[in-house]
Amino acid sequence: MQDRRLEKLRQLMRQKGLPAVLITSSYNRRYLTGFTGSAGVVLVTEERAVLLTDFRYMVQAPQEAVGYEVTDHQGKIGRTVLEILKKQGIAALGFEENDLTYAGYSSYTDDLQGVEFIPTGGIVEQLRVFKDDTELAIMQEAADLADRTFSYILTRIRTGVSEKQIALEIEMFIRENGGTSSSFDTIVASGERSALPHGVASERILQQDEFVKLDFGALYKGYCSDITRTVVLGKPSEKHKEIYGIVLEAQLNCVGNLRAGMTGSEGDALCRDVIARHGYADNFGHSTGHGLGMEVHENPRLAKGYPVILEPGMVVTVEPGIYIPGFGGVRIEDDVIIEPDGIRLLTHSSKEFITI
Repeated sequence: MQDRRLEKLRQLMRQKGLPAVLITSSYNRRYLTGFTGSAGVVLVTEERAVLLTDFRYMVQAPQEAVGYEVTDHQGKIGRTVLEILKKQGIAALGFEENDLTYAGYSSYTDDLQGVEFIPTGGIVEQLRVFKDDTELAIMQEAADLADRTFSYILTRIRTGVSEKQIALEIEMFIRENGGTSSSFDTIVASGERSALPHGVASERILQQDEFVKLDFGALYKGYCSDITRTVVLGKPSEKHKEIYGIVLEAQLNCVGNLRAGMTGSEGDALCRDVIARHGYADNFGHSTGHGLGMEVHENPRLAKGYPVILEPGMVVTVEPGIYIPGFGGVRIEDDVIIEPDGIRLLTHSSKEFITI
């Protein structure tokens, strides 16, 4: 698997005329090598693929990064990189402009004087957009864990507990059932706070007759899931039912019609047009979805004006919402795989209007 990814990276390097690339992103390092340690960079040339790390990982790294030379840089990484480049007569180096800080860039350029630095934004991310069968199997497990977490947390939601307590229950369940952690800071937003699209759990106490919006995911074997469900604690009003029904209609329209060959903008419109038709265009201010994988937000996106064509192997979220300040909000989110003849849902939790 790592061999295939390395060869694809080298193909991109040839297309871009890059004799060498330095990978500093921890996500891209793990994607290319399989190395799960917390420190190190990857140097790829046409002839060599080197994982540079430190003494702590000299046993672990060779076991995980099969097919890579593992080197203890024993000091400043840049100096070891320079030695490798000099031996191959390489005087130009691609770097990850979206990952490397200014301080890091300055340190490398100081150590690699005489080497031309070429920005290569998103070179590995171009490969990560398309998930292989191994990745999809892991992502299905991560989604299954999110579904089980939702079923569990429905039994814990009640008046008198805080949003933070519910969030803690979610995160504990994920860890106790095989997850490394949650994919991101868990969102539990109740009552008027449910109108906050990213209302991270607060000390607010859950009360009767209000929305409770739950947005969470499991980080599992290096991959993320991301699910949102909104329920009502107590007796729903007609407004609760109306808003929920519109969001559900929009979400089902998208998962029912999303296809390879569409642009991200066209995918977004499958939700946005439904919500606008019901008069709530101004209450849906974020994009319909985002790519998902090793990071919880990746390319591609389902967003207004986003021109990228959706292709088989991409994984995206579908998460329309309506948010009404002072009242509350609803979001419903699933993770889906773009396939040649449609989509396949990874998340399967009920989207019925649930009251507790």
